[in-house]
Amino acid sequence: MARLSVTQVKSTIGTKPIHRKTMKALGLCGIGRKTSLPDSPDVRGMLANVRHLITVAEESE
Repeated sequence: MARLSVTQVKSTIGTKPIHRKTMKALGLCGIGRKTSLPDSPDVRGMLANVRHLITVAEESE
């Protein structure tokens, strides 16, 4: 299964509460933090919701 590398590049201060909850669910809790997530429709939807706060790259296997 493909995986995505997600990095937080902007702060969640001043964002909507639903965006803060989404970032926490993705495992991101600070600028510069990285996480590896499976490439699934559920995760893609969450990433689309907070696309202004993150960068996404596909991991090579």
